[in-house]
Amino acid sequence: MASDIEPLERMVEEIDRAIDDATGVPAPERPPRRFDHDGSTLVVGERGQGELTFVLVHGIGMGRKVFGDLAVRLSRDARVLAVDLPGYGEAPEPPRTPTIERMADAVAALLRAEGATDAVLIGHSMGTQVVVEVAARHGLGSRVVLVGPTIDDSARRARTQLRRLAADLLDESPKVLLLGAREYLRARPHLIRKTRAMIVHRPEDAYPRVAVPALVVRGAEDPVSPEPWCRRVVAALPQGNYAEVPGHGHETMIRDAAPAHRLIREWLGR
Repeated sequence: MASDIEPLERMVEEIDRAIDDATGVPAPERPPRRFDHDGSTLVVGERGQGELTFVLVHGIGMGRKVFGDLAVRLSRDARVLAVDLPGYGEAPEPPRTPTIERMADAVAALLRAEGATDAVLIGHSMGTQVVVEVAARHGLGSRVVLVGPTIDDSARRARTQLRRLAADLLDESPKVLLLGAREYLRARPHLIRKTRAMIVHRPEDAYPRVAVPALVVRGAEDPVSPEPWCRRVVAALPQGNYAEVPGHGHETMIRDAAPAHRLIREWLGR
């Protein structure tokens, strides 16, 4: 049996490398490592070094590799930690599907273990819900960046969210589609339950408790995170700021991270 499994594992690894090569995912600077907390596991990729640490948290169905471009740009003068949340990317499926709050607890435990409690927290899509809870629930992070924040509380329904995501993907690049397909296949076990955990979470209850400066970044053509919703997110944050990336949709940091990276760096400089 083992001899049958080994060729299959090698084939999967070869396909994985081929997708990385085709989409420009950078080679890891350091071997990824596991971090266990309360019965679930994060996988952490690290690159760069410096006094400042960035922590990158992905959206529903995704994983840390979608941040390859952004991670390289940020790591030129900083330390970057990109995580696979439990059951996503290369992180094993947990025994029970965690809530957004439980995933935030795991990320907070990682920050404490890594001595990165004052990191800049960057979340994309569902990842914005996680980092908001890290900041509000645990009081961690020196800055928070929310890219394409979810869930629009006027459309807290799975069908609506899926329809909006499909509309966004219709005009996306092959890079985003290929990376997204690979990551969604990895996250497929219990994906309905994972989506439900995202939808029932109420980030609007956490926004007023975020005590640090926050930046909301929206792709100007993003149907998943409409402008009125993003403006309301900014208004709910005690120190909220707003920026748009022209010509981009919901996956702005995945397709081409340069504009979002520039906005984040300019904001941090201010």
